This record gives sequence, structure tokens and C-alpha cells, in this order.
Amino acid sequence: MKVSLFLTCLADVVYPASVGKSTVEILERLGCEVDFPKKQTCCGQPAFNSGFHRESRDVAKHMIKTFEEAEYVVSPSGSCVTMLHEYSKLFSEDPEWQERAKALSDKSFELTQFIVDVLKVDDVGAEFHGNVTYHTSCHMTRLLKVKEAPMKLLENVKGLKFTELPNKQQCCGFGGTFSVKMVPISEQMVNEKVEHIEETDAEVLIGADLGCLMNIGGRIERQGKPIKVMHIAEVLNSQA
Repeated sequence: MKVSLFLTCLADVVYPASVGKSTVEILERLGCEVDFPKKQTCCGQPAFNSGFHRESRDVAKHMIKTFEEAEYVVSPSGSCVTMLHEYSKLFSEDPEWQERAKALSDKSFELTQFIVDVLKVDDVGAEFHGNVTYHTSCHMTRLLKVKEAPMKLLENVKGLKFTELPNKQQCCGFGGTFSVKMVPISEQMVNEKVEHIEETDAEVLIGADLGCLMNIGGRIERQGKPIKVMHIAEVLNSQA
């Protein structure tokens, strides 16, 4: 099975050595042949969320062409995969591009979604010892509708002790440009998220969206909390 990796901006710039590497190693271990289309760029979500839909269409066309020949497109970001699924709405008045956007949407998956729903794997053979909790990001759960896949995979990680995060449905306050435009509100939201994480006594916070993890992790670091932040790919790639 051939998989084209959509790494995303944050993974490429901030977390390539950990998240990108882990994603590729997991997929290859599960029998996938992974390639990395070098022409990929930002998915256009920042512009889209700020109302610049014309500019978003230009980015969408580039991404559609970049991944048009891919068998499957997989990304370690539920938020960015959600944006790929939004492309067809951008071309509601352009049937040709809407059809091409729909084709990309149909073959694009978040990492855990792909492992569980496409590869039909619930146990990747990971081993990770520690007390953890999991942050359910907004785009991934509410728009992409990926809720069970991460839990199924974490349940089968040997040595992992899991505690559900209180008020897990609440946003962490990142929201892309929201955290830049609404700083005081965003700060209060992430403070509340950190408080709930502390309630679990978790040593590690796990998530599947790097924007959220960057936001929460930054707050944890500034507050001097002894909590490690990890992307789920890093945990699933852990071996004894």
C-alpha cells in the first residue's frame, strides 16, 4: 500500500525529528510504502479561517495537484486533514475543481484514523511506561469525526496507564489565529486546560494535533509544570 505523507507546517518546522520520523516508521512497520511529495505546502487553513477564501483556493489547487497521484494521503494532524476535506466547499461554483477536491478528500486520513479504519490495526506493538492523559482536539473530533481510533491504539500500548482528561471536550484556546487575535481569552482557556491535566496526575499529555500540543506545551513550560507533551505518533512508535 502506497502512502503519501502530508507532514504539515508545524511538524515540518517544529517537530520533524520526532513526529515526522515516528509517523514514517509506524507506517513502514505496518507494511506501507511511504513517499513525501516535496511540493506540498501549508494546507491554507490560516487564510481560510480568517475569511480569505480566494487565497485559500489558490493554495487548495496547489495541494490538490501535489497529491493528485497519491493512493492515500496520511497526516499526523487531524486539523490539517480536516482542511483538506473542506476544499470541496471552496469550489462550490467550480464543478471541475470540486470533483478533484472531493477525490483528495476521499483518500486523505489522519494517522490514527488510517491505521484503525483503513489498515484495520488496533495494536501497533508499542510499549510506553507512564501515566498519561489525552487531549481531544476540536477539529479532529468535531469536524473530522475521529474519536475512537486514538483510544483503540492507546488501549493496546503495553505499560501505559491512562486517565481520561476532565472536560476533554473543551478547546485548549489555540484555534490557530484565534490564539493570536484573542490572547486574553486564549490564555484563560489554556490555563483551564492545564488545570484539568494536573487533576489526572498524568506525567505525559498526549494529543494528535500539533497546534494544540504546541499551545498547551508552551503554557506548561512557562508555568514550570513537570508534565511532558507528546504527539500520539511518538507514543505509538515507542518500543521496549
